[in-house]
Amino acid sequence: MGSGRIYVASRKGLIEVDHGAAGWQVGRGHLLAEPISAFLRDPRDGHLYAALYLGHFGAKLRKSVDGGETWTEMALPAYPAAAEGEDKEKAPALVMIWAIAAGGSDQPGRLWAGTLPGGLFRSDDSGASWQLVESLWNGPDRTKWFGGGYDQPGIHSILVDPRDSRCLTLAISCGGIWRSNDDGASWRQTGKGLRAAYMPPEQAYELESQDVHLLHGCAAAPDRLWAQHHNGIFRSDDGGETFVEVTDAAPAGFGFAVAAHPRDPETAFFVPGVKDECRIPVDQKLIVSRTRDGGKSFDAISAGLPAPSYDLIYRHALAIDEEGKRLAMGSTTGNLWVSEDGGESWSLVSAFLPPIYQVSFAE
Repeated sequence: MGSGRIYVASRKGLIEVDHGAAGWQVGRGHLLAEPISAFLRDPRDGHLYAALYLGHFGAKLRKSVDGGETWTEMALPAYPAAAEGEDKEKAPALVMIWAIAAGGSDQPGRLWAGTLPGGLFRSDDSGASWQLVESLWNGPDRTKWFGGGYDQPGIHSILVDPRDSRCLTLAISCGGIWRSNDDGASWRQTGKGLRAAYMPPEQAYELESQDVHLLHGCAAAPDRLWAQHHNGIFRSDDGGETFVEVTDAAPAGFGFAVAAHPRDPETAFFVPGVKDECRIPVDQKLIVSRTRDGGKSFDAISAGLPAPSYDLIYRHALAIDEEGKRLAMGSTTGNLWVSEDGGESWSLVSAFLPPIYQVSFAE
């Protein structure tokens, strides 16, 4: 299928994987030994952004304007300092950047960043400075958010509507779905129909209690969204206003990743697993679950994938290219697979990479 590049954000740096005459080959590494929590190749100008999650040493943000040859340290999103008389130990502080998204083509320099502990930040100068979106942060319902995989709530999904870049949709673990139609000036909670089985029955449908693991939309039909939820798979036909639960996602509805086909709104890909007590593939057989009829039925694709397997695919570690032909998938055990035929079969590119947090095609 010609040339191509995949960026792999890993526990030990950003890794280029290139396609040429010999197939897919692991290439250059950048920011070596640095844990990359979020990555963006801005499709508007090709600039690269890598967020680092350094634990005790805090978060960092790096940018490259020359394809990774050099990297510049950028400003970090910052929460307001404690007011006089307030307990400084309880003031919010940036833990990690979990998602970076580019604004619309009509918004040069606009970037969005989703963070732990649940803040959305905006940059209008390509990451040189950041502003907290206070309209979301100061909303009264934010106090109801709580941690899912992390101790604090976090924003991991930022969808910019390709028809109108002022329209934003967020997914929060755990805080549900939030939408803005005015460039973030105001927000409202949506997501009616999402169900949290981990809550008491009378609270299962509370909007702010929903743990959406990832939200992804069809580029050609932006009102079709797919949500991989802690409780299973959900589909929206109205841009995230309401959701329908998909109940026949064999072999399991649990997982972290979802990739919506960019041209066919009926097609989406998931990677099922055993939830909660045992985070491994179902029956130790790694598969990709694909629906081509809007969630009515699923194909369990195993060609080229291992069994037994202990691989876990994180939220951002499954990607599809803009044509919908190629997919890439990376695991916590450092395995990287690519499909060249729309997910029908998979080939192992490398079994020797660091734990993989995100994969992205360079479109």
